[in-house]
Amino acid sequence: MEQSMKNKSDGVSTGKRILHEIICFAMKHRTIMQSYLDKTGVYQAQHHLLMRISHNCFASQKDLAESMEKSPAAVAVSLKKLEKGGYITRTTDQEDNRLNHIRITGKGDEVVEQSRQIFITSEQRIFQGLTKEEQSSLLRLLHKLNANLAGMEEEIRAK
Repeated sequence: MEQSMKNKSDGVSTGKRILHEIICFAMKHRTIMQSYLDKTGVYQAQHHLLMRISHNCFASQKDLAESMEKSPAAVAVSLKKLEKGGYITRTTDQEDNRLNHIRITGKGDEVVEQSRQIFITSEQRIFQGLTKEEQSSLLRLLHKLNANLAGMEEEIRAK
């Protein structure tokens, strides 16, 4: 196996191979998580929003849109679907009719709890076989890579 890995990597930089592995990991993770989360009955965009609401009780529609960096219109569409499905309720603010306060229903709480269990189980399986030290090293390295990317983003914004 060592030899086949070496032959495969001839002429390819280590950095390129690392980036390839990170991208493959992200794609597999997304596909697997989506498969598990599909069983909750909530689509991806609504799921993300539902989880955000669970962390921010009585959030306004505007606050949710800002925190998720989504347009208020996109959030409104997802909220409408969640409300229609019985996962949330929306109430108009008494002092400002333009604001809607969002609350999770019992049905929504069930999905949130089911999702949390999916996340916990998945995390355990993903890191199976890695020591705490290996996980800490990986985290430290990923922080460095993300800092480099953040610097690149700043350069792009500055232009």
